[in-house]
Formats: sequence, structure tokens, C-alpha cells
Amino acid sequence: SQWAQVQNVYQRRADLIPNLVSTVSGAANFEKSTLTEITQARASVGQVKIDPTTAPTDPAKLEAFDQAQGQLSSALSRLLVVVERYPNLTATENFRDLQAQLEGTENRISVERRDFNGAVQSYDTAIKSFPAVFYAAALGFQYKPYFAAAPGAETTPKVQFNFGNGATNKPASQAMTISTPMSNGANQPSRKAPGVTVRSISVNTKAGNAMSMTNRLKILVVSSGR
Repeated sequence: SQWAQVQNVYQRRADLIPNLVSTVSGAANFEKSTLTEITQARASVGQVKIDPTTAPTDPAKLEAFDQAQGQLSSALSRLLVVVERYPNLTATENFRDLQAQLEGTENRISVERRDFNGAVQSYDTAIKSFPAVFYAAALGFQYKPYFAAAPGAETTPKVQFNFGNGATNKPASQAMTISTPMSNGANQPSRKAPGVTVRSISVNTKAGNAMSMTNRLKILVVSSGR
């Protein structure tokens, strides 16, 4: 079933995390709190029990499942951002392989969630349509919930990076904001706050710095309009 596919891809991600934590923990002076957070988030996911053979009918259970997975996603994202400060670690073949597998799994999660939502919405529509509406409930066909979009998902997300060398962090006041690339390849902010001036500059990043990317990026620098 479509729900089983959702469970499979989430389990695939959970299975990759112990190897990732083991690989990352070998780096000297790596932030232990980050590893603890992702380990705890993975454990929380395992505590949410849903029958893998049939889609849930209780919205509260699906919401609990989604929240636990969301917390794990957030912890995993923070871990990968922190890892970028350790170029010697990101250069290892083992880490690159794990990162590629995680990226592929995250893509599959998005696909399976979308397909699950489509299947459930079609099912819910069918049992409420004529003539099924007259006998669906009597035959045990119940409404099924589906994944809701996260609040703010309709706006363009921004990722905050601290540009520092190695494991050294700069103060949060020096953080730069990177906007999400738009369909035309340009990076643009979703909105402009009152009293804030936004200007664009181009920078070249090289392998070994805090971001470990070789492509040209647009960096949005937000400064006071005074």
C-alpha cells in the first residue's frame, strides 16, 4: 500500500543515522550536543507506533508521527550544517557516501508523502461521492487523514549560515542569509521587511571553506536602512 511505502522510506532514513553519527563522532572537537539531539530525535520516532500495513484513521496519531519525523528532519539538517565546518570530515569517502544516501532518501520521502496524500484524498473523495456515500460507512470505509503542509511552507525558506574557518564560529550578528534559488536561477527574498535594505553581492566559494561548494551563489546581505 502507499502507506507502507511511506513507512519504508522513513525507516530507511532512520537506519542511516547510526552510521552517520558514528562517522561524525570521530571528528575532533565535534559538537556533542548536536549528536545527542539527533540520537534523541531518532529514539522519539521509534516511540510512535502506527500499523505499517494500513493507513492511519486517527488524525492525532498521524500528526504525532509527522511531528516526530519533523523533529528528526530538523536535527538532521542542523547536523549537516555543523558538519560543513569540518572540511577534513566532509572530504572522507564514507561521509560523502552517507550524505548521498541521505539526500536520495529525503527525495524519496517527499515523493512518497505526496503520493500518499494523493491516494488518501482520492479515497476520501470516493467514499463521500454518490452512490458510495450511502453504504461506505456501513461497510467499514472510514475517512483517513493525510499529511498537512507545514506552517509557512508557502513562503520561500531561508537558510542561515555562519561563515567561519574550521570549527570556529562567528557571532550570530555576522550571519549571512542565503535565499532559496528561484525557478529562473536567481536568488530572491520572499518579502522585504520595513526599514530593511536588501542588496545582492556575488561570492565565489572554494572547496574547504565553511560551505564546501564550488558554484557561484547569490548572497543576500540584510543591513539596517539607517
